[in-house]
Amino acid sequence: MTSHFRKVVFFVLLLGIAVVGYQYMIKPANRHLAEAKGRLQTRLAKLAEFEKATAAAEDLSRQLGQLQEAIEFFESKLPSTIEIDRVLQDVTVIGEKQGVKCKLIRRLKKKDNSGYIEQPLKMELEGNFNSFYSFLLELEKLPRIMKIRELELEKQTKHEGQITADFIVSIFFQSS
Repeated sequence: MTSHFRKVVFFVLLLGIAVVGYQYMIKPANRHLAEAKGRLQTRLAKLAEFEKATAAAEDLSRQLGQLQEAIEFFESKLPSTIEIDRVLQDVTVIGEKQGVKCKLIRRLKKKDNSGYIEQPLKMELEGNFNSFYSFLLELEKLPRIMKIRELELEKQTKHEGQITADFIVSIFFQSS
């Protein structure tokens, strides 16, 4: 065997070892690495989704807290049905204080809604327009939720500046 032939055989042998090593070692390792990268990408995508869901849940929790505070605020503005006489007394005192004469205060039929009760009151007042306007401003300052409907003002022909007001004021209460 000549030295040149030995070199060729050695070269072929090295080349064969490289091909066999690539086929049986490097190719499976690359395939395993690609599969691991795919699983990692899938897990990272799920992690990103969970982070978004967590952020959304925290945002919903914050919004729920804000809504709970708003509900508590409005419930504090709604007296219980036991306090209706006190609210009526407040309205009467405001009317007398502003110089408006109460001709009629009559309870109408209650309206029971989900979570609250609306008690409409038919009122007829008589007096000076400025006094009536002051009465409405004071009524608005009460720490209760109220609504004025069907307001009718009539000018009295006998006395200048005197009016008769006919309206319905609804007072809202918590349902028991």
